[in-house]
Amino acid sequence: MFEMLSAPDRIGAYKLSGTLTEEDFDRVVADIEARLKRHQKIGLVIDLSGFHDITLRAGLKDLRYSFGKLFDWNRFPREAIITDNHWLKTMVKLVGPLVPFVEVRTFKPSEDEIALAWVAEALPVETADVA
Repeated sequence: MFEMLSAPDRIGAYKLSGTLTEEDFDRVVADIEARLKRHQKIGLVIDLSGFHDITLRAGLKDLRYSFGKLFDWNRFPREAIITDNHWLKTMVKLVGPLVPFVEVRTFKPSEDEIALAWVAEALPVETADVA
């Protein structure tokens, strides 16, 4: 399940819970792409505190989208992952440094406002339009 969280327009903030479906993933991507049309750089805050699984089709779309954005990763300076799941924290510590241009950090569920502020501080106050 996918839910948009309250955040400034230059930050995509999402809560993913239960099992993420292909339709959920499509909605996340549509929102990210709309933000990228309005801003040169955006940040991401992803709350995975209630996340349990992802369907195969959604997982494949995630991989395809991520690699399709390979030359745009510099447009995502920071990504905050909110979780209390130890294996997700470990995965972020291992994989995060391998993602060029993107700083990824985990936060506890009680630190959602801190995560949002951390992502926002890496973005320009006035973001120019891409178009």
